[in-house]
Amino acid sequence: MIVCVLLPRFALVVAAGGRGDLLREPVALAPEPGAEQRVGEISPAAESFGIHAGMRLGEALSRCPNLALIPPDPLGVADAWEQALERVESIGAQVEDGGGGLACFASDGLRRLHGSGLDGVLHATRRVLKDGTYTSAGRLGVGPARFTAQAAAVSRARPRRPAIVQDPRTLWPEPVALLRRRAETERLPDALERLGIGTLGALAKLPRGSLADRFGPAGLLAHDLVHGRDTPLRPRVPGEGLQETLDLPEAGSGVQLERALGLLVDRLLARRERRGRTLRVVVLAATLVEGGTWRERVVFREPLADGGRMRMALGLRLALLPAPAESLRLSVERFGPVAQPGKALFDDAQAVRRRRLREAVRQVRATAGPEGALRAVPVDPDSRIPERRTMLTPFEP
Repeated sequence: MIVCVLLPRFALVVAAGGRGDLLREPVALAPEPGAEQRVGEISPAAESFGIHAGMRLGEALSRCPNLALIPPDPLGVADAWEQALERVESIGAQVEDGGGGLACFASDGLRRLHGSGLDGVLHATRRVLKDGTYTSAGRLGVGPARFTAQAAAVSRARPRRPAIVQDPRTLWPEPVALLRRRAETERLPDALERLGIGTLGALAKLPRGSLADRFGPAGLLAHDLVHGRDTPLRPRVPGEGLQETLDLPEAGSGVQLERALGLLVDRLLARRERRGRTLRVVVLAATLVEGGTWRERVVFREPLADGGRMRMALGLRLALLPAPAESLRLSVERFGPVAQPGKALFDDAQAVRRRRLREAVRQVRATAGPEGALRAVPVDPDSRIPERRTMLTPFEP
């Protein structure tokens, strides 16, 4: 059986700081800067006005003029969701990450570990969710496949009462809007409702060939989902966290922000925990002066350990920052193999000197730590405060 962990309105709760009183009012996540003007997750009070996630901002405000907009916090959501996944993994589960607020895992291998069969697994899951800051209201759904478990968690589960569905046909009275939680079928409900197909049961009775002709692969997948056939789970591989944060003395932008990025890259590459490994995927994030956060995931074309190439690649993403930043953070999401320094065909005196210097710096850091070899970098030359003009960063020969 598949267990689905659902945290309703997770992004909205995190962005609101867990303020329950605020969520009793008509509230919605504001559109992200530079993105299409559509509201994000909404509160139950806003839902009563007919507003739904993804609605255009103008239409949402016309339906509820008192609608309060909260700046999105993608950085806080990512951190809180990572903590939630680690809590679920602490019971021994191999978790498939379905995005902020949704995760699934197979319970078969955990029944003997926690005793009492499926009830023991659900009890252990509720226990770890109860201790979290934003996970206490989590809902659990159980079913023979991923979609069945998700539909049970959305439509029938309660915070203290898991929903267990043995037969997918028991979910056929539920609306086809449940298909929006799957990326491949998120656009089907609107078209199906216009055709008068409002429930999963009505969809299940349609001929499979007709769905293929009208909707293509998405229609075939929807037909399989409502009949309890789904793809296998793809559990995530828990990674090793490594990050560096720099608080900017003033609203950082322009050249100052680029130099701050260079400091973060140098410090991250000098961390002892890196153990000579290259970086494959990193996350560049910032806390904005106007409120909210900004987060950009960067996948390098090839694993890198060269600070210059990393600064060049990340500098292009830094130009997408929608507002001045109060702090900047660079974290590693996935490591690559250990860097193998290339050897020139003909070593000149400069290459030999650089190789010896690199080995000397490595030995110094092994003894004195990352701050054993530093260099001064001008950050804000026009500042009147000497401490802001230059900063120390790890020296990379």
